[in-house]
Amino acid sequence: MPWIRACEADDIDAEDVIRFDYNDHTYALYRSPDDQYFATDGLCTHENVHLCDGLVMDNIIECPKHNGRFDYTTGAARGAPACIALKTYNVKVEGNFVMIEID
Repeated sequence: MPWIRACEADDIDAEDVIRFDYNDHTYALYRSPDDQYFATDGLCTHENVHLCDGLVMDNIIECPKHNGRFDYTTGAARGAPACIALKTYNVKVEGNFVMIEID
């Protein structure tokens, strides 16, 4: 599976999320409070709303539309109305670039 350069590491603030689009697919890239990087599908599994507009708290992303919650480190749904997990992707940092492994 190819590794794709998604952004610069400094483009994501600690405890925040940004949107990344590649080949007609939207991803969400996260930076944890301890400077680890994560990636999930970028749309909520409940109603396809962009998660990049949501609120990040610790390792949780909250959807901006109906407040469904997901653990962005595992993709697990953690709060109604979201009940289907997000797909997660491997992430690594090379130099100052955040790379995502896309299948």
